[in-house]
Amino acid sequence: MVTNHYSFRQANLDDLDLLKAWQSNPHVSEWWDSDEPIGEEGLADTRVARWIVSFAGRPFGFMQDYAVHGWDDHHFAGLPKGARGIDQYIGDPEWVGIGHGSAFIRTRMDALFFDGAPVIATDPHPENARAIAVYKKLGFKVSGSPQKTRWGFILPMVAKP
Repeated sequence: MVTNHYSFRQANLDDLDLLKAWQSNPHVSEWWDSDEPIGEEGLADTRVARWIVSFAGRPFGFMQDYAVHGWDDHHFAGLPKGARGIDQYIGDPEWVGIGHGSAFIRTRMDALFFDGAPVIATDPHPENARAIAVYKKLGFKVSGSPQKTRWGFILPMVAKP
């Protein structure tokens, strides 16, 4: 029997230093805007659920899922009611490239679908080949052309249950 050792706990104020440290790592800052780390205001935003991801009790990554209809001008606002968007990174560089990314993303996707999300969207940078490959492996399909948004240059992708 395979046991899932990934856990997700709500990020809190005590995690801000850890998140800032992770975002300063080159493999994260290349794709994640480290000039705007999550702060107290971000943690209080009810449109976004922010998670510290752990494996067997050891924190190694960050994930967020959000209501795509929480912003009037969001690029995924045309998706069905209840759609969720996701973003994440592996913060600890020792954990990159060994299979944890696709595994913990799949774990969270399964939970979101179980909770009723009709579709999950993500928006990697069009040049982030590693992220795009992981998303495709997880069943995401490109749903539009690369585009500039207020959140950056993105490639829209969606997955259905």
